[in-house]
Amino acid sequence: MSTLEGMTPGTWTLDPAHTEVGFSVRHAGISKVRGVFTDVAGELNVAEDAARTTGLVTVKTASVDTKNEGRDNHVRGAEFFDVENYPEMTYKVTGVELTDGEGTVKGQLTLRGVTKDVDLDTEFNGVAVDAFGTTRAGFSASTTISRKEFNVTWNAALEAGGVMVSDKVRIDLDVEFTAPESASN
Repeated sequence: MSTLEGMTPGTWTLDPAHTEVGFSVRHAGISKVRGVFTDVAGELNVAEDAARTTGLVTVKTASVDTKNEGRDNHVRGAEFFDVENYPEMTYKVTGVELTDGEGTVKGQLTLRGVTKDVDLDTEFNGVAVDAFGTTRAGFSASTTISRKEFNVTWNAALEAGGVMVSDKVRIDLDVEFTAPESASN
């Protein structure tokens, strides 16, 4: 049985102030552009058997921040996230498979109305009680997806060959959840 040692069963709430949902994509074949989403919410419904743990994380796509306002506006537009028609992307956790704190979070990513199974390579960083008495659990996770599989297909050919934006997008997560109220007292 897979366990989340120290996490009591119940609904744990994502702490957006201590969470980062980031991504990177190869630009012009020679460098990477990185970004984060600043508006994220979610919960993790922890079960005795981690394989039965479920949850939902919601990201507001308009909150994308790549440290370049012009690029951010382009990425929010119809060629990429199309935030007018798809204001959110979600990740539905369907199970957790960990051994000695490492393994996989299984789930479904929905982006631009397309849902695909996406597994996250995950490290469970443990549980701690902070200076204010709140019980917290932390995870680091990553995966790589294909933009095309989610109908994010805009690109531009480069004069020297290749394309402006790679199809592969790396997603990196550092997330923190707080325990159900009854567990943190």
